[in-house]
Amino acid sequence: MTEKELSQYSPLTLAFMGDAVYETLVREKIVSSANMPVRKLHDLTIEKVCAEFQASAVKRLLEKGLLTEEEQEIFRHGRNAGGVTAPKHSTVGEYRAATGLECLFGFLHLSGRTDRIREIFELIWQDAVTEE
Repeated sequence: MTEKELSQYSPLTLAFMGDAVYETLVREKIVSSANMPVRKLHDLTIEKVCAEFQASAVKRLLEKGLLTEEEQEIFRHGRNAGGVTAPKHSTVGEYRAATGLECLFGFLHLSGRTDRIREIFELIWQDAVTEE
């Protein structure tokens, strides 16, 4: 899709797509790391796709200046989208930041920038591995 076409989409629609892209990348990483029971796979995935983790990840990306101006704008667009209500396991701020990250992943996916998605995801993943 062109950027003009994507600009017609709601940030929550982009986040809907980005949620699937992000979770697929997490699942690929976890499954490729070891063969383990499905319950363990699920638990490890949930740790990395929750709003709290995603909010922390995007905060680090922003603090380190690892997102372009365009990417920061897309993130802010998603973060500031209306109609977002937080689930019981995160704050509204965390949920909004996670929505912003998912919006960015959705935008990049639909615009065909898979290399950049992988690059950003690897930065997030390496940071997570370093913390553990």
